[in-house]
Amino acid sequence: MGKKEHWDQIYASDPVQNLSWYEANPEPSLQLLKKCGLGAEDPVLDVGAGASTFIDGLVEAGFHHIYAIDISRIALDKLKTRLGEEKASRISWIVDDITQPARLEQLNGIALWHDRALLHFLTEEEHRQTYRRTLMKVLRPGGYVIIAAFSMQGAKQCSGLAIHNYDQNQLAAFLGESFELVDWFDYLYTMPSGNPRPYVYTLFQRREVHPGSFNSAPVF
Repeated sequence: MGKKEHWDQIYASDPVQNLSWYEANPEPSLQLLKKCGLGAEDPVLDVGAGASTFIDGLVEAGFHHIYAIDISRIALDKLKTRLGEEKASRISWIVDDITQPARLEQLNGIALWHDRALLHFLTEEEHRQTYRRTLMKVLRPGGYVIIAAFSMQGAKQCSGLAIHNYDQNQLAAFLGESFELVDWFDYLYTMPSGNPRPYVYTLFQRREVHPGSFNSAPVF
C-alpha cells in the first residue's frame, strides 16, 4: 500500500475525533503563533493538515491567506466538512505529497510553515531533505517555522508506521544554520484514548532577511 492509500484508509475508517493525533485545542501551536507577530495578510501554510484544528484558530484570528495541505483528499474533505462551508471557503486546499511535491513547491512568500506530526513520519533521508528543500523554497526570508514532533521519549510508531524522534537540537540541526531557534518546549499530549504522547514543539525563524525580495502573498 502506498502512502496516499495508507492515509486515505485511516481517515476513511474512523471519525476524525477518534484519531490518535486529534487535538481539540491546538493551544501549543497557537502559543507559538502569537510569538511570530504576523498580520492578517501574512500567508500561513499548514502542512499535513489532516485533522488540524490549528486551521480553526487561523480563521478565528482573521488570517486571509491560509493553505491546508495533505496527501489525503479524504482528510481534507473531512476537515472542510467540519469547518463548514463558510469557513472552508476561506482556505486554499492542496492535495500533495511532501516527499514528491508538485503544487506545494509552486507557492512562495509563506510567512509561517506549520507542521504538527508530519516530519516525524519521514524516516528516509531523501524524503527529509525533500521536505527541507521545499520549506526553503516556499518560506520567505524572515519567515517562521513551527514543527511539533514526537520527542525522544515519545512513541516509536504511529498508525502502523515507524517514527523518527526528535529533540529541539536535532530539529535545529535538520533545518541548518539558516534558521534561528526562537522557542521550544516539551509537551505531553493526551490522545482521545487517554494515553499520553510526549511531543517537542519548536519555533524557528529564517535568518536571511532581504526586505522587498518576496511577495506579500503566495502565488501559484
